[in-house]
Amino acid sequence: MSTFGGLNTAYRGLTAAQQAINLAGQNIANSATPGYTRQRIEQSAIGTPLPVGLHSSVGQAGQGVRVDGIARLGNSFLDAGVRNSAAASGYAGLRSTELQRLEDSLQEPGAHGISTALHTFWASWQGVANHPGESAPASVLLEAAATVTETVAAGYKALDAQWSRIRGEAAATVVELNAAAGRVASLNSQIRSTVAAGGSANELIDARNQLTESIASLAGGTVRENPDGTADVFIGGNALVSGTSVRQLRLAGPTGMDAATTPVQLEWADRPGAAVNLDGGKLAGALSLLAPAAGDGTGGAIAQAAASYNAFATQLLNEVNAIHRTGQSSTGAGNLDFFASTPGVPVALSLRVVPSSPTGIATGAAGAGALDGSLADRLSQIGSLAASPDVFWSGVVSGIGMASRSAQQHAHLADAAGVAAVGQRNSGAGVSLDEENISLLAGQHAFQAAARVMTAIDEALDVLINRTGLVGR
Repeated sequence: MSTFGGLNTAYRGLTAAQQAINLAGQNIANSATPGYTRQRIEQSAIGTPLPVGLHSSVGQAGQGVRVDGIARLGNSFLDAGVRNSAAASGYAGLRSTELQRLEDSLQEPGAHGISTALHTFWASWQGVANHPGESAPASVLLEAAATVTETVAAGYKALDAQWSRIRGEAAATVVELNAAAGRVASLNSQIRSTVAAGGSANELIDARNQLTESIASLAGGTVRENPDGTADVFIGGNALVSGTSVRQLRLAGPTGMDAATTPVQLEWADRPGAAVNLDGGKLAGALSLLAPAAGDGTGGAIAQAAASYNAFATQLLNEVNAIHRTGQSSTGAGNLDFFASTPGVPVALSLRVVPSSPTGIATGAAGAGALDGSLADRLSQIGSLAASPDVFWSGVVSGIGMASRSAQQHAHLADAAGVAAVGQRNSGAGVSLDEENISLLAGQHAFQAAARVMTAIDEALDVLINRTGLVGR
């Protein structure tokens, strides 16, 4: 090997050390950047050349170092774990939030809940029973009855508003999902071109990973990496992103809770009517809440709660009217309804008080006279029966409360699993400032050493070229 070969070896070491210093600086600069994966220089030694002709390579050193590339220290298995935990957390988190809102809308226990309104309503009947024929207790009863109907209607309207809001947010989520898929396809194109040209696409891969995690949080799914650097994203077993191609999704189904006899579902835009089966994510949580009510109580939580409101209002109407019709008012009128509802409209929403004045209230048994309060006394006892509307409503409140608590527990567990998954990934892919400082120092010393080698060779060449033959002159 010539002296000039040694100079080239020193130069290669100098450039490799410079690249190591630059990469350590890149890692340090992005230590707080979300989604950034630390990188390392991949280098290998260059051996001695094969002997040519009479020249032998025996006793010759190698030709220095070669930078093979910049490795991204990520782990596809840990990345998949983060996506899976994001899908579970997105599903559980949305259900927990919405079920808590549903529970809060009941206002139970509280002064503005149905239970309190019912207690006042039954107590008002007792007041009428104690003072039959008097207008003041009857007016109090009518006011208490109106409070019951208004409270039931307000609760039902709150459910309808919550259902519509979740439906609108789910539609916006689908738009966000389609946009994220389009950006993944665009990054796939850039990554493929960069890899084919021999460049480093590590930062582009980091950006794509963040998008695939966002997609997993929205709709679950899986990711498959391809040899050309692209990645395919699958939702419900079908490709949402395939290389640089994207399939669009859309939300289909009813737009109002009362019209929800069929489920709201996610569909492929090019295959309307075929539902996409989601395995997690916020969309799956939203669709589970938007499902129509089922006879066995396994339907969507909001529609089931609305059905419970209707069942409660129907029971209250039937039980009060069944007794009220058997009595007579202070004017002797009989067969009177106390509550009524509008056909074709949910009972909880249309429940209203029929009497507009004390004369329309049946307080006594038929033929017993205007001052009989026995019927009012019977009506006041409805709330204490084993199968009263109060007991039914208490069961509804308890069921919703239990579902909310269960959803909160699942959300806490899913969040904890997500934190653990991210921690495991960051332990290998996250930037350690201590480690980068060591790499920086190592690169600095390597650079200085390579520079010294180059200086020594330069001085040797100077002697060889400029001073050879000067002895004795």
